[in-house]
Amino acid sequence: MTVIIAEKPSLARNIAGAIGQMTKRSGYFEGRGCFVTWAFGHLFSLCDIEDYTGSAEKKWTLEGLPYYPETFRYRLKRDDNKQTDAGAKRQFEVIKALISRDDVDKIVNAGDADREGEIIVRQCIAEAGVDKPVKRLWLPDQTDETIRAALSDMQPDSAYDPLANEGFARTYIDWLYGVNLTRFSTLKTGALLRVGRVIVPIVKAIYDRDLEIERFTPEKYLALVSSAETDGVEVTLTSKYKFSPDNPARAEKAAALMNAAGAVVVDKKSKKETLNPGKLYSLSKLQNFLGKKYKMSMDESLAIVQKLYEAGYLTYPRTNSEYLATAEKDKVKKILENVKGLGYPVVFKDKKTIFDDSKIESHSALTPTYKLPSPDKLTDREKLVYSAVLRRFVMVFCAEDCVAQKTEMTVRVGKYEDFTVKGTVILTPGWTKFDDSPRSDKLLPNVNVGDQINIDFQPKEKETSPPKHYTIETLNNYLKNPFRDEKKAAETDDDREEYRAIFEGLELGTEATRTGIIDNAIKSKYIELKKDVYRILPGGRFLIESLVDMQISMDKYKTSSLGKALKRVYRGEMTVNEAVKLAEAEITEVFTREVNDAASPAYTGFYGESVSVCPLCGGKVTRGRYRFECEHKESGCPLSVPIVLCGRPFTFAEVRALLLSGATEKLSGFVSKTGKPFSAVIRLSDGQAAFDFGS
Repeated sequence: MTVIIAEKPSLARNIAGAIGQMTKRSGYFEGRGCFVTWAFGHLFSLCDIEDYTGSAEKKWTLEGLPYYPETFRYRLKRDDNKQTDAGAKRQFEVIKALISRDDVDKIVNAGDADREGEIIVRQCIAEAGVDKPVKRLWLPDQTDETIRAALSDMQPDSAYDPLANEGFARTYIDWLYGVNLTRFSTLKTGALLRVGRVIVPIVKAIYDRDLEIERFTPEKYLALVSSAETDGVEVTLTSKYKFSPDNPARAEKAAALMNAAGAVVVDKKSKKETLNPGKLYSLSKLQNFLGKKYKMSMDESLAIVQKLYEAGYLTYPRTNSEYLATAEKDKVKKILENVKGLGYPVVFKDKKTIFDDSKIESHSALTPTYKLPSPDKLTDREKLVYSAVLRRFVMVFCAEDCVAQKTEMTVRVGKYEDFTVKGTVILTPGWTKFDDSPRSDKLLPNVNVGDQINIDFQPKEKETSPPKHYTIETLNNYLKNPFRDEKKAAETDDDREEYRAIFEGLELGTEATRTGIIDNAIKSKYIELKKDVYRILPGGRFLIESLVDMQISMDKYKTSSLGKALKRVYRGEMTVNEAVKLAEAEITEVFTREVNDAASPAYTGFYGESVSVCPLCGGKVTRGRYRFECEHKESGCPLSVPIVLCGRPFTFAEVRALLLSGATEKLSGFVSKTGKPFSAVIRLSDGQAAFDFGS
């Protein structure tokens, strides 16, 4: 007998349906020589510190921190009341009873086809204490045909040990950072701060961008712009020269000189080109499209894609690739036949831009499956998502090419400036008929080298623009490779750099985790998403600025270095324990600096800790959440010193000097609203900290 353990009930139902002739029991299906049971995602979670220490103390303290388990232990997940979840316990008992049966000689790991799914089922088997052969059911989609084919071609689960090792290493490292630094930061600030390996750099990216926008000072200038028609087609030319708005006469004189010089076409290149469609969708690229076109949040789009996958309509969603595996060619041919039956003009294409094993880590791009939904089976939002994937698939395999006339002209204005003007005219639409993306094809006049172009340069007032807030698309692109030059990437179709970053572990989070982490940041009120634009919230500012105060570096560099370590675990170049030790060393550095060296000049204290005596009333001055304040503030004592001023945290030694003598030494490290660093003396004026630039 065989026991198949699915990650979720929906997958168990699909597996049982594909096998056929199975009877539903309490917590499992039975029939045809096997049992199919399920977990509810994670039935187990890592134990808390108190589970290891046996402490019944519910209040967090610094005692015993940082905590590093010798061996990581799991427990059944708990409900909102911190009690063992009854449903999880009941289902685990079903799994344990089934795999412990004497007549069961084989177990099948049918977790989702990723590292989380791999370790979810492994943990159930380990906690049951059962040692029997385990096979792996790896499903790129949940259609009956795919499930039956996969059941007849299973590998030993040990073949997926590298994936499991990476999954366990990530789980342990995230626990170490989350448990130790969340407690430390909360005790330090007096506010619950969720410090995580990925959530912090995501919030910091949005914080940094919003701060850059706030500090931006727009500058007005005069540009020379010509918008005149030649042969009935408007040609817009914008000069590279800028002029001060305080001297419009100079700009007007320059415009007159250019107009008098005239403009002539000195070079023209035209050719017909076959335009390639975009690549198939990865999860993040699909979310980018849905966010931009329909203002659909990542959380909503992932939930819909997951539902369509579980219904058997789409392939596995949590993929970071836009390519298909070469082994999938026959499967794609069958899908194309089904799609052709819907009236779409598609044909199989065997091209490197579609099939490329070197661009696939675990999963191929998102595509439709053999199973086509009837329109009445989908909600309006589900239709939008399914249609997006289907149309992109049709575009890639469209039987008719898109042919365009592409023209590039060089227009010379006297001896002053050359302008490059580009235009595209679609001659044969081909795949563009199925492209939902907006197009802005530019027409050019029918002129040749030596022909005149009409010009009318005029000074036009313009203003420098601040950076733009992160959108779903731009944040996703940043997280996939936070070190990428976006401008350079936009100018090329070469995606080798992007996939190198993914395989090296440079991305912040993964396709499987990013959506949930961003949603947690929104629920924690660190960031907000309105339409498809992200903005920082006061809670997010407090999180990032508090981490600056604590000198905790959880930026893209730190997170990416740990991501690279996880990929080394996956490749067998590093053990799980070695990766864990890297995280422990980072965490130890924070505690050594902040906890064990209270006499250090760099010490910044903890929430509620006394720093000195109030010079105004003799009361005790303690560190609060945002400020050092006198215990008699409710009685009217005005003493107040910010913990962080202009991006610079105050140490206890500096606050004591300020309270004792009324002034500090000249301090560096402050940052102005425009982003410029500066130094200053801080004086106490009527109980308030104030800058003194004259000292």
